[in-house]
Formats: sequence, C-alpha cells, structure tokens
Amino acid sequence: MNSLSEIIAFLLISSLTLGAAIAAVGLRNIVHCGLSLAVFFVGVAGLYLLLGAEFIGFIQLLVYVGAVAVLIMFVILLTRPEDEAAKLPGLRWRQLPGVLIAAGVFLVIYLAIMRSPSLLRDVPEPAALSIQAVGEALVSGHLLALMAIGVLLTAALIGAALFAMEGEDGK
Repeated sequence: MNSLSEIIAFLLISSLTLGAAIAAVGLRNIVHCGLSLAVFFVGVAGLYLLLGAEFIGFIQLLVYVGAVAVLIMFVILLTRPEDEAAKLPGLRWRQLPGVLIAAGVFLVIYLAIMRSPSLLRDVPEPAALSIQAVGEALVSGHLLALMAIGVLLTAALIGAALFAMEGEDGK
C-alpha cells in the first residue's frame, strides 16, 4: 500500500510537473518557456522514479533533460536576433475555447480510466531489469554501435558550432 510520504511526494512532483507544463506554454519569454520545459522533463523523470521505473527515469533525465532540453535552449539562444523577437504572445481570451476543449477531453479520458474494470487489478509484476544489466548489455554486445552514435553526435555538435560561428562573421 502507498505510504503517506509516497503520496506527498507524488502530489509535490505532479504539481511541479503540471505547473512547469503550463508555464512552458503560457509564458511570454521563449527562454523561460524552454527552461520550464526542462523542469517539466525533470518532473516526469521524478514520476517515473517514484513509480519504481528507475531505468526509464534515468533515461528520461539523460535524453530529455540532458540532450533535448539543452539542445532546445542552445537553439533558442543561438537563433534569437533580439530580445523582442523572443517574446511570445501570452494566453489571450480567444484561446479560452481551446483550453476548455482540452479540459473536457482530459475529463473524459479521466472518467474512462477510472471506470475501467481492469484498472490495476491483477496486474503482474514486471520482470526486474536493473540499470546495471542494461549497461552491461550495451557495453558488451553493442559497443561498436554505441561508439558510432557518440562519434555521430560529436560531429553534429561540431557542425552546429561551426554553423553558429559562421553566422557571427557575417558570411
């Protein structure tokens, strides 16, 4: 059964995640939107860790926070010409119908899940898969592919840096 500390942790992490998601789409400054997206990714990783899915949680941190969010921030910071161009339109009253429709769809999905007869009943426990076992499988069986991906990503990073430097010289 869930303990009180797990429930409190879930409420804190889920409220942080939901707040960051709302901030990512509702803030006017695009840099703040990108940072809010990174906080959202961290919150999702925290929820995975809270559910006991350590591997997926750590992959979420490595891939989405460590790569995707950082890449988005680099793109935002490298491509914005002025601070005024980084301003996004805020949430306006014309967007209220879309927000209401999204809330309605969320409510219908929530009710469908809650009324489901097989919701978390008789669910078998997943096979234990440790992070160490996954790491050993990657390094022992797929070392060449892992190194090739590393070289490819390094080449892409160097190309992006050269592309960004070329724009500064006016070429």
